[in-house]
Amino acid sequence: MNPSEPSSLPPPPPAGVYNELTDGDDQIRPHWKPLLESLQRLGSEELNARQEQCQRVIREHGATYNVYADRDRLGRPWSLDLLPLVISSTEWRQIEAGLIQRSHLLDSILGDIYGPQQLLRHGVLPPALLFANPGFLRPCHGIRPVSGRFLFLHAVDLARGANGSWWVLADRTQAPSGAGYTLENRLVLSRVFPDEFRESRVQRLAAFFQTARDTLRALAPTGSDNPNVVLLTPGPYNETYSEQVFLARYLGFSLVEGGDLTVRDRRVWLKTLGGLRRVDVILRRVDDTFCDPLELRGDSSLGVAGLLEAARAGNVTVANAFGSQAVEIPALMAFLPGLCRHLLHEELKLPSVATWWCGQRSALEYTREHLEHLVIRRAFAPLRQESVEPAALDEPARKLLRDKIDTSPFEYIAQERVRLSTAPVWLDGKFETRPIVLRAFVCATPTGYAVMPGGLTRFSTAGDETMVSMQRGGASKDTWVLSDGPVSQLTLLQPAPHVVRVERSAIEVTSRVGDNLFWLGRYTERLEDLVRVLRCLLLRLTGEAGAEETPEISALVRLLVGLDLFPQRFRNSYRLAGVEREVYQLIYQTHRLGTVREVAGRLRNLAFVLRDRFSADTWSILGRIQVIARTQSSRTQAGEALAMLNALVADLAAFSGMEMENMTRGQGWRLLDLGRRLERGINVVTLLQAVLSLKDQALAALESVLEITDSVMTYRRRYFAEPQWLGVLDLLLMDDSNPRSLAFQAAAMAEHVSHLPKDAAPLGLDLPGNQIAALRDLLRKTDWQVLAESLPQLAEERAAALLQQSGLSLRAISDSITHLYFSHAETRVS
Repeated sequence: MNPSEPSSLPPPPPAGVYNELTDGDDQIRPHWKPLLESLQRLGSEELNARQEQCQRVIREHGATYNVYADRDRLGRPWSLDLLPLVISSTEWRQIEAGLIQRSHLLDSILGDIYGPQQLLRHGVLPPALLFANPGFLRPCHGIRPVSGRFLFLHAVDLARGANGSWWVLADRTQAPSGAGYTLENRLVLSRVFPDEFRESRVQRLAAFFQTARDTLRALAPTGSDNPNVVLLTPGPYNETYSEQVFLARYLGFSLVEGGDLTVRDRRVWLKTLGGLRRVDVILRRVDDTFCDPLELRGDSSLGVAGLLEAARAGNVTVANAFGSQAVEIPALMAFLPGLCRHLLHEELKLPSVATWWCGQRSALEYTREHLEHLVIRRAFAPLRQESVEPAALDEPARKLLRDKIDTSPFEYIAQERVRLSTAPVWLDGKFETRPIVLRAFVCATPTGYAVMPGGLTRFSTAGDETMVSMQRGGASKDTWVLSDGPVSQLTLLQPAPHVVRVERSAIEVTSRVGDNLFWLGRYTERLEDLVRVLRCLLLRLTGEAGAEETPEISALVRLLVGLDLFPQRFRNSYRLAGVEREVYQLIYQTHRLGTVREVAGRLRNLAFVLRDRFSADTWSILGRIQVIARTQSSRTQAGEALAMLNALVADLAAFSGMEMENMTRGQGWRLLDLGRRLERGINVVTLLQAVLSLKDQALAALESVLEITDSVMTYRRRYFAEPQWLGVLDLLLMDDSNPRSLAFQAAAMAEHVSHLPKDAAPLGLDLPGNQIAALRDLLRKTDWQVLAESLPQLAEERAAALLQQSGLSLRAISDSITHLYFSHAETRVS
């Protein structure tokens, strides 16, 4: 690549489109020259290598962007272009001034419409724009934020017109996204281009995030020196969930879902394993109406019942304030110049794209006359909704659109068609040009507003000039705002060569996360137990004796009936072909409770909501388990089914190994393993109870029981004989050296529970530690020698009583753990 060769530059955009890289004489703009010259010196091969490095770093960071209504594309890697958008310091100062003014203006509008409503009384704002606006929340009228400011974070989508001027396409005011992705892009690109980044004197982003963090902490209504700030997320299926995880970690806030919070006495509390902890400030990423099912949207499971009343009482600060969506509507853009003059007594510095609200007679007439040259959008629709270009419609469709506008003019706006400017991108090993949209960010400060020196630049990979959407497969760029002088070296990340303070205290685990980890452990063990049981039977059905019924197969079939895996009709009569078919159904059916696929699906759902808790290697194992569980050929064959079950056993063992070797021994790991141990204990007891119910056929099933519990070799080394009842019972119940025994599980559970919070337990609750101790005493007091010398019927009765009591104890332990750590039925303040 030679800078003097035209082929080394991206092709020029169409006529009438602003080129970010070159001017009208095809000369490189001055602020782009240092970077472009450096890139051209690197050459295509090196740029391709750095593009690969860029994607590798993104995968390491776990940055993803989910696609709604497409579960197969959950966890899609975030897309970042190698080339940044470069903006000069002079130009940025003008943008910055316009953004600050716009944030003040929108905050003032919100303060008025949820307060005195003087804008309506003076006729500056048409009543229809308020009372027909679904974003205006009537229950929020009169609620004044503790700080007096409605907008904490404001995002603005900007585009550059053909004359080089920047225009506002949209405002994001209720739960703006993208700031975390902007930081992610910066961390990646500054690592991929360290020399270019430093030599270009790019302004840093850390000061903006430090301001945001400090401002949020200062918004606490309690005036505490150590306020509890949380980031409220809609959950892992939200499109920008990975950004929310990243942002919470970077700012040092707890990431919580609605289920993690509760309102008591008009105060908000975070449910943790140690009890309830007061919440002072909520930075929300949940849309307005989903935040409170009591007063806003009754079918929402994302919010917190009573949250609006807590904010109304001034006991919690929510940023942005409830009802902020009211100023997002496209129709408001037509009135912002007049509102700016009325409220701020100055002209609007950063104009919106020209907008006409058809609810006004003059605007409706203009729209009718110029329909083919405009873009039509819903006046109150969500910002992501597509627009309609009448010029692209045929005459019948255009007439239908005119009729809709004439019937309900207040529901429509018309906007000038903006041809987006283009910037260079690196695609398929060469420079290309693509239309771009820049999302800029503004956050509140104690004295006003501050603008992030940069932003999230998005572009259409398909070259579409009118639609730039990440949901449609768009990509992103870092945005380099250049500095006139020295660049601040401030960072909120820990410097690599120097650790300020060694921190080993346990990271606070919310009750929801603890609950999910606990059940992840249980479902992992449940799936393994199911796979081992089915594999045991399928091996015998396909072995040398599989063509005829044997006592062992007969006992196994009835054992599966006793485990509620097979229907009751198999207890007295069956055919081997029917048994094999039932096994296949227990493996492959999706909508039947308790099948391999159904349990694996539950495991997948739990693992996904805990995605940020696992390393890439562990997540890879969990993903492989799902792939294996979904595998099925067009014709079911025993060999393929056995191979699938064997692979599942191996991968479940791998997950267990990663859990034991790689997870830090915090509360989360303890709950994960506690769930596994509890489920394994329940499985052992249930299996032995089912065997005991076989009566005369029990001895024929003991070899299978040892195989299912992975204890065959241990028994053989110990007894050198055919399995006998008392030996199996001792090995699987009392032997605390056997990792599959009930005694081993009880000892592990006792160890875990001893490290979980125990203070401030509700009165009258039987603590899990006491219940586990009672179970261990029960096992220790069982005299196996006396049992062995008893009459067979008496020994059987005593064994059955022991198993029943053990099963009841294990289920009581599960209930106590749930009641104490997850449900918070009684208030325990940590």
